[in-house]
Amino acid sequence: MDPLEIYNDLKEKIIWLELEPGRALNLEELAQSYQVSRNPVTIALTRLDAEDWVVRQGSHYVVSPLTLDRIREITEIRALLEVQANVWAMYRISSDQLHELKRFRQKLENLSDTISNKEIVKLDLKFHRLLFKASMNNQLAILLERMLNHYLRFWLSLPRQIDKETFFVEAKQIIEAIEAKDEARLRALTAEHIRVSVDQIMGVSASMYHSGASNG
Repeated sequence: MDPLEIYNDLKEKIIWLELEPGRALNLEELAQSYQVSRNPVTIALTRLDAEDWVVRQGSHYVVSPLTLDRIREITEIRALLEVQANVWAMYRISSDQLHELKRFRQKLENLSDTISNKEIVKLDLKFHRLLFKASMNNQLAILLERMLNHYLRFWLSLPRQIDKETFFVEAKQIIEAIEAKDEARLRALTAEHIRVSVDQIMGVSASMYHSGASNG
């Protein structure tokens, strides 16, 4: 495997908590696991470090911890960029993409009562990816998805079942605003969606994580 493949594999495992926050990563063990020398693993870990998925501690790396400070900082940036991305998506979306959004909204109306947190989070990621792609700005889409993926780790770590009925309320309304080409409503709904998301994460997580812990 080359460094990019190792990077992508490790990142996916970190996002979906297969490698839990705070876990030490042994370079030699990873090299053996991927059947490569230490150098490709080191290159992959260096890139993960640059994107805050891991942090270096002395001679080794650990999976970045979940802290409320991290969520606050990400939210400040996301609140600025995602609103504009959704507005661009509204004006630039193709007919095929709009049809896909409509199908997605219909799917949200018929979610199983037994849907898992992981399945809910995957649907949320799909929703945002559809909008990011429709914005027709690849660099912005990459940046926003990276920030969103940090949110996913928080959602997946919550010790309770996510309420599917309330989780997607703003998402369905955002799709309706895009269909109606209602920019003012879209801006307000996107800001509200981000605010509600972070409030829920921080409210539940306050007793689990310590604000001011390692910035990772």
